[in-house]
Amino acid sequence: MEIDTGAHRGTKRKADESNLSSQTPKRIKPLDEDVVNKIAAGEIIVAPVHALKELIENSVDAGSTSIEIVVKDGGLKLLQITDNGHGINRDDLAILCERFTTSKLKEFEDLTSIGTYGFRGEALASISHIAHLTVTTKTVDSSCAWRAHYSSGKLAPAKPGQSAEPKATAGRGGTQITVEDLFYNVPTRRRAFRSASEEYAKILDVVGRYAVHRTGVAFSCKKHGESNMGISTPSNATTVDRIRQIHGSAVANELIEFGVSDDKWGFKASGWTSNANYSVKRTMLLLFINHRAVESSAIKKAIEQTYSTFLPKGGHPFTYLTLDIDPQRVDVNVHPTKREVNFLNEDEIIESICNEIRVKLAKVDTSRTFMTQSLLPGARVSLASGTSTRENGTSTAIDNDRRTSRRPLTAQKPYENNLVRTDSKMRKITSMLQPDQPPPTSDNTATDPHPEDMDYQYSDREPIHCRLTSVKELRAEVRSAMHNELTEVFASHTFVGIVDERRRIAAIQAGVKLFLVDYGMVSNEYFYQLGLTDFGNFGSIRFEPPLSINHLLDVAVAHEQNTTNASDTSASAASAPPFDWTEVTPLVTRQLLERRDMLKEYFSLDIDADGMLHGIPLLVKGYMPSLAKLPRFLMRLGPYIDWTNEKACFKTFLTELASFYVPEQLPPPAPSPSTHLPKPTSRVDLNNDLAPPSTNTNTDESPAILPTASETHNQNQTQPAGENEARRIQLHRTLENILFPAFRARLVATKGLLKGVVEVANLKGLYRVFERC
Repeated sequence: MEIDTGAHRGTKRKADESNLSSQTPKRIKPLDEDVVNKIAAGEIIVAPVHALKELIENSVDAGSTSIEIVVKDGGLKLLQITDNGHGINRDDLAILCERFTTSKLKEFEDLTSIGTYGFRGEALASISHIAHLTVTTKTVDSSCAWRAHYSSGKLAPAKPGQSAEPKATAGRGGTQITVEDLFYNVPTRRRAFRSASEEYAKILDVVGRYAVHRTGVAFSCKKHGESNMGISTPSNATTVDRIRQIHGSAVANELIEFGVSDDKWGFKASGWTSNANYSVKRTMLLLFINHRAVESSAIKKAIEQTYSTFLPKGGHPFTYLTLDIDPQRVDVNVHPTKREVNFLNEDEIIESICNEIRVKLAKVDTSRTFMTQSLLPGARVSLASGTSTRENGTSTAIDNDRRTSRRPLTAQKPYENNLVRTDSKMRKITSMLQPDQPPPTSDNTATDPHPEDMDYQYSDREPIHCRLTSVKELRAEVRSAMHNELTEVFASHTFVGIVDERRRIAAIQAGVKLFLVDYGMVSNEYFYQLGLTDFGNFGSIRFEPPLSINHLLDVAVAHEQNTTNASDTSASAASAPPFDWTEVTPLVTRQLLERRDMLKEYFSLDIDADGMLHGIPLLVKGYMPSLAKLPRFLMRLGPYIDWTNEKACFKTFLTELASFYVPEQLPPPAPSPSTHLPKPTSRVDLNNDLAPPSTNTNTDESPAILPTASETHNQNQTQPAGENEARRIQLHRTLENILFPAFRARLVATKGLLKGVVEVANLKGLYRVFERC
């Protein structure tokens, strides 16, 4: 058996035993010029699109009005650009492709006021080190064109054995630069490109950006050997026309122009951006700073944040922005490919631009365009074909972005306790109940579910963008009191039906849960929030002829006095000094007249100098509040509004306005003749059964029904049963078709609404109950 007698691992050995020769530090040597040029070329020309960008900028600097581009294999095989600029002198061709040779810069100080695209003189030099470069050029005073070939920054013969000097040839005015076999001597870089089509798409993107920006210059780009143009824009096309030709009519039809400048920060910005009707999956930003195509993540994020309040979730805008900044405030020499620049006061300039875009969007955001599809009665949508039938009978493809989600056919069948049945075309539970027939009346309009024929007229009044700090603070209070889960319930609910009209209770379904909600309380909160959202932009319900404020207040005072006298029967009330009700009407009238200009401007409450009421605010189109509550609403504007503080004034007024708009409580429906109820002994008994309660329980959540002017002489007299039934039908239609859809779309459920929402059934819980049986 052999035993290794060598030194154990970890044993310290001498230097001579380790067979390691002493190493001396390597000497520093200058790199070969060819290696230096190839390294520099790799930093500047990363891909064919960067080479083309440099060539386009050179053509624009030469004063060209027409630029033609031909590409083969994504620019790796051939990249040719032809312009009609002023050309290159024959004597300058010898040093054209040497590094740091330029006609645009003489001293370093010139960088502070540079106005051209190029300035370093490295583009053509870099291209000549990694490709075969050919230049054909002709100036105005030259009798012929000159063609020169370059390799490694120097003139090279076209074929071996020929002279390297430029040769005379036929040609038109301008310059044609041909780049062939890009990266032929850098095989690792050439193999890194995955596909020619991907590189061609990048080239079209760059050409499209300059084609949009450089008005007055015609651009064309196509693949070698093909007649179809990838991009083609005439020189006389406007900016919007260029956007339409390159990016499509969908965005061009939704563009708005903006512009802003500030001498303090030394900039001027202008451009075109999409409105709220257009959105894409990714932000499209065409950014030019001092006419140079650059990228800026700060500007892009700021624009996206500006649009976040206007576009739906996942939507992004299209923006073309040209920014002219004082050259002394811009540093263009911060990136090898000039893709980024630095400039002073970046945050202030970006904020000014975004504020201008926000103002423009607010001015035009008065209408939205939505894709709609109507189905013929009985038509069914085929899941396989993915098409829908419109009313005119034509079949159109369904937009993938707006298509309702469908469960895959191969998906596992869900459990029954997770099923949600909310299809509006399916039968509802209310259809299974036999409706009560209203008593016949002589007036046919009494039972009309649409008793009011409201004529809507649209004014040319510009929408007001509210900048009041008090209103913004009130909106913030609503947002801070938001209850997320309850808001989600209302945002996804389905209306089931009215449960109790007297107590104002309705049933809604959210997911697999059934809720009872106090729609009086919910309506009060919704109308208050609507008043804050549309502050200063209310519509108006006009009265023809106008109503007398004094007469309406007298009605309210008489009703309030009778109610107070009927309820104050205690000894303390009897000993209290009598209240002078005659002072209420003139006092409230004087307060309203003194502030009628403010009421009309902010709340559309139109009162003239003679005390005549011409209009009240219109909060929701298609819904008319009960005008029986109008007298008490006007009376409460006196003592219940804090006129001394702006924020408190707006809050209390909107609270009273919301209470006025809340749907009123209705008496129980009249029993149908078919029901087995005791027959009333007299007409008076029947009317008393239908009458609302005599006690006044008016609060913000449950406003009382006030009598009309003709009813003040007898508080016990009620409306005819036919009118009650007509109002009941109208309210049912309004709640189902107007108010509850509005809750679903815009309501921010606050924590105070928790006491008005009760969960009464849960499908999963019911299944657990039945499983025990």
